[in-house]
Amino acid sequence: MVYLIVFVSIYLLITIYLSYLGYRRTVTVSDYLLAGRQVHPLVMAMGYVSTAISTSAIIGFGGISGVYGLSLLWLTFLNIFVGVWVAYVLFGKRTRKMGKALDAHTFPELLGRRYESRFIQGFSGLVILFFMPMYASAVLIAVSRFVEVYLKIPFASALLGFSLISACYVLWGGLKGIFYTSVFQGAIMIVVMIILGISTYVLAGGPTEAHRSLSMLTPAVPEALREMGHRGFASMPAFGSPIWWYVVTTMIMGVGIGVLGQPQLSVRFMTVKSDQEIHRSIPFAAFFYLSITGLAFLVGALTNVIFHNHFGRLALDVAGGNIDKIIPLYVDHFYPPWFVALFLVTLMAAAISTNSAQFHSLGTALSRDFFEQALMRGRSVAETTIVTRIGIVFGIFATLILGLVLPEGIVAIATAFFFGLCGATFIPSYLFGLYWRKATKAAARASMLSGFASSLTWMLFFHEQESKAIGLCKALAGRDTLAPLPWKMIDPQVIALPLAFAVFVLVALMTEPVSEETVRKAFKHI
Repeated sequence: MVYLIVFVSIYLLITIYLSYLGYRRTVTVSDYLLAGRQVHPLVMAMGYVSTAISTSAIIGFGGISGVYGLSLLWLTFLNIFVGVWVAYVLFGKRTRKMGKALDAHTFPELLGRRYESRFIQGFSGLVILFFMPMYASAVLIAVSRFVEVYLKIPFASALLGFSLISACYVLWGGLKGIFYTSVFQGAIMIVVMIILGISTYVLAGGPTEAHRSLSMLTPAVPEALREMGHRGFASMPAFGSPIWWYVVTTMIMGVGIGVLGQPQLSVRFMTVKSDQEIHRSIPFAAFFYLSITGLAFLVGALTNVIFHNHFGRLALDVAGGNIDKIIPLYVDHFYPPWFVALFLVTLMAAAISTNSAQFHSLGTALSRDFFEQALMRGRSVAETTIVTRIGIVFGIFATLILGLVLPEGIVAIATAFFFGLCGATFIPSYLFGLYWRKATKAAARASMLSGFASSLTWMLFFHEQESKAIGLCKALAGRDTLAPLPWKMIDPQVIALPLAFAVFVLVALMTEPVSEETVRKAFKHI
């Protein structure tokens, strides 16, 4: 307990100080919403990755890898290739230029001004406002589960405490405060995850012995999982099997591609001053992703070896069937108190860095994208920040309620839910808006509505992991899902994203593009 008090105290003091610096240096609306568009590439990379990687990656997806094995490492590959290279090179540079040319301060505002549509900006803001709390709750649930295991504190109390801590400095310092603290939090995450990865190999007998032992556990895989296509913790699931569809389309592709449509990440590209700064941040971001997600998924799979060696049981059995407890129980059982306390601080850093960005996006969705543009155009920074803070409070309240009512093992599911929904809703309009001068307002509206509706419908009634967790299908139809195998394992994004792209192209070919003045302004420096 002494270690915990010391580490947490140091962490909170530094975080509060950095947030205070953000507050002191926030003067204009641009400062509060975009950190003045002068962010250093290292800071941008650290802020981007620490926002993208949360406790859901370490606890939720680490737990998923404890069940499905090293196949989750393909998500790290997509994190680096799609989440960094594609996002930075194909989306980031044009987002920065177009955002500055159109004087856009949020992701919905960028889309709204590109397509000359208040509806698009308002609808995008409402999607963020009503569905991001699902993802935010997943982040808080993950760190709260660790506190529940380690300190024996009631889950609800831990959830409330972390919500309040996350909210304090985003209410105070805006995006500058978030960036300042993200560098500190990201550094903690990288150092501790590297220590965790190396020590896990040591506990498992070294890299060669660890992977050999993981392969030897294939016969121990439960019969039910083998029938569904599980071929061992060191192998990909059987091609075309229900588990293959789940791991590949939901956990790997759904999250790996859906990252491109994340509003809280896309806005980061508008915070730097040049394309060169974006290029310079790519190696940092790739290294951060590899160090944190790659090691989290590797450790998750290897917990099976260590648990089996000591208890004769696999990780999921030790966790009592709750995926979200695999990593917390592993750390609690096999590490000294000082490291457990440090790991808790790491989870706090991961949770707070992501939650602060989420709450900031929720606040700006309400203020900038809904009220200000529709009702209060031209208001001062003080009035904008007041409404933003009201939105943050709403987001905190919604996140708390969801965190208390969502079922166990929901962390990775809720994360995939939001990533998939945003991907199908935003990616086509975002991509075509950046590259196609003939893109039309009608096409963007139709694409966003069709992507949103088809993705949400598939989640609620056909994709088993969400439909079962949410329970609406059960309440209305008496079944967890309306789809048979393997359809119930296919991620909504596989259905909704191609549909949204097709709708955009078809409608764009039949409708008039936005005004030449807007197109010329948007593509002026591209």
